[in-house]
Amino acid sequence: MKDFTEITLCPEALDHSKTEFCNPVFEGEEPRAAPSAKRLPDEDGTSPTSPRDGLGTSLGQHPSSARFPHPPAGQQLWGQAGWQYRADCKFTWLCVALMSTVLLFLIALLLGIIIHPCGGTLRGPEGSFSSPNYPGPYPPNALCIWRIEVGPGLAIQLKMEMFSVEGTASCLFDRVELYEGQGAGGMDPAPARGSPTRFCGNVAPPTFNTNSNHLRVTFISDSSVGAPGFSARYRAVAPSEKSCAWDEHLCDQGLCLHLGFVCDGFHDCMDKSDEANCSVKHKECGGPLTALEGYFSTPSHPQPYPHQQLCLWQISVPVGHVIDLHFHNFSLESHEDCSFDFVEVHDSAGTGTASLMGRFCGHQLPPTLTSSRHVMTVLFVADEGVADDGFFATYQARNATEKTCSPAEFSCGNGECRALESVCDGWHDCPDGTDELNCTEVSYPAFGSVCEPVEVEMCLGLGYNATSFPNIWLAIPDQEGAAEVLQDYQTLMELACYQHLRLLICSLFVPKCTPDGGVLQPCRAVCLAAELRCQQSLGLLGILWPINCNILPDSNDPVECFQP
Repeated sequence: MKDFTEITLCPEALDHSKTEFCNPVFEGEEPRAAPSAKRLPDEDGTSPTSPRDGLGTSLGQHPSSARFPHPPAGQQLWGQAGWQYRADCKFTWLCVALMSTVLLFLIALLLGIIIHPCGGTLRGPEGSFSSPNYPGPYPPNALCIWRIEVGPGLAIQLKMEMFSVEGTASCLFDRVELYEGQGAGGMDPAPARGSPTRFCGNVAPPTFNTNSNHLRVTFISDSSVGAPGFSARYRAVAPSEKSCAWDEHLCDQGLCLHLGFVCDGFHDCMDKSDEANCSVKHKECGGPLTALEGYFSTPSHPQPYPHQQLCLWQISVPVGHVIDLHFHNFSLESHEDCSFDFVEVHDSAGTGTASLMGRFCGHQLPPTLTSSRHVMTVLFVADEGVADDGFFATYQARNATEKTCSPAEFSCGNGECRALESVCDGWHDCPDGTDELNCTEVSYPAFGSVCEPVEVEMCLGLGYNATSFPNIWLAIPDQEGAAEVLQDYQTLMELACYQHLRLLICSLFVPKCTPDGGVLQPCRAVCLAAELRCQQSLGLLGILWPINCNILPDSNDPVECFQP
């Protein structure tokens, strides 16, 4: 057995531009004719077998080897190679091209992973993750899945620290979904129990506590509009240590709710604790004011008001008086159109557009407002987003005859003042109608009601055919938004009590419009009738009765509430 390896270089490849290595073990065919050549010494007198080239001691020499005058150093090996063996493989440029393509693909894939890290498995006792490219806009058509696993016997507490994801009320476009692992292995994910499974918009979801040690978080974006996305953190907790943030309600041994869902008339908790002791809350927010003078403020003032508030103060003083309203402290979330948090003051007992004296938000004090009659309505609405310190206001009743009008105003018969432009304009701006007396050639404008026909298919034929939006009670901007929400209720059409349930749900989501543009809530009797007939059927489907009927008006007066 040889104790060394022979490497033979094939001289027949000298005329080509590539190098060929031959396998000495493989015995190829001898060439039919081998050119003869004379051996020539190097210029320094050394022979081709001299160790000067570094391979002479390990290369086998063939008698027919030859040297050419002044060959390149690399070709000295070729001269020592014989014709006895033949190559069994070739290293071609095709191989180079294929390897380069594969290498470029791997580099591109690596760069994609570095630029947009997305998804993965998180097994530590705590950690964090975010949407791709956060806090920059996330890319379109993203699908990211994070699987969170903690130790056996522990639960997972997830908190979205920042959240801005494009979407509508039903989160059809971009969304974050939560799936809680079921069973010991957590391999059969199901929608997170006791909480919505989809989240989108600009309001961070409440703290989420799992009942198992597995949680899957999925982020999906469509091909259009992007947003900054979200940043989340999680930690492992013992089941007995589940908790919520300071501004959230804890129920069902781990379910967290935004405070706006507490005492909103809907049972969001299995233990119904979110609708307990609600009489105290509603007394703090809105209500009738009948004294000659008084005050009112936003809930918790001067502390920030809670999210998702709707407060209605109805000021009513003796006939023959007017009401002066003064705001002393005023700080609401700012917005150009006052679409988020706002205060509306109406010169009537309702909230119709025709009676609106002004809508206010931001940090500038509204002007002093004076009613034209003995009634005034103040509406405060707060959404689920930014909260501020709110306001403090006072009112005072004043005899209408004490009012004096400026030269630029018209004095009504009861002493009230109106702008001169309102005289003989076709509208009765004075309560006694004196601004339209003795008018000739009046051009009456066309009447334009703020009511609109009911277009939601589920709510047609319910005893009224007009509604008004936005729905300030449920923060629904238009009928299209109401139709999206009501799609889920249409799955209950087969229930025997569906018509009673439909009447109640539609009168809440698509309320009846009053002649002055206001809306009527359903009477309490409508809610109780639906609850009596539907509660048992819904219970068989595992659905709790969702509405607290006691917050609805306990009246049969068609002016105060809707009843068919």
